Amino acid sequence: MKLTGFKVLAFDVYGTLIDWESGMVTALKPLTDKVSQNLTRDDILEAHAYHESTTQRWTPNKKYFDLLAVVYRRLAEEWGVEVTWEECQAYGLSVRQWPAFDDSREALAYLKQHYKLVVLTNTVNGGAILGHGSGGIVRSRAA
Repeated sequence: MKLTGFKVLAFDVYGTLIDWESGMVTALKPLTDKVSQNLTRDDILEAHAYHESTTQRWTPNKKYFDLLAVVYRRLAEEWGVEVTWEECQAYGLSVRQWPAFDDSREALAYLKQHYKLVVLTNTVNGGAILGHGSGGIVRSRAA
């Protein structure tokens, strides 16, 4: 099967184009700086993955921004840190600032010359990286 046989390429944004792990760790810094124990990057990401998947299981239709706010609250509880709901919400909105991988924009610009690009996302702004003239955005029901 040749790539040239396709007219449309569809892919997920977070983890493929957006470095969501670095984005999460950076956005969690206000919380992790308050934790008394030393947390490694893997500790943070594993705890986040647990709380995110658990929250998604119980509230599958929750918007991703709102889900992340709950994850922040659960992480704070696990690590014994008091936080405000405003801090939780700020973390939820931080997804907008999570960085693209260094080669994402250049690669997309190249691919857009040859294919219609479609992103799959559960966020409201998941297609922003495609820019104008993109093929489309397919959002999950929780976007």
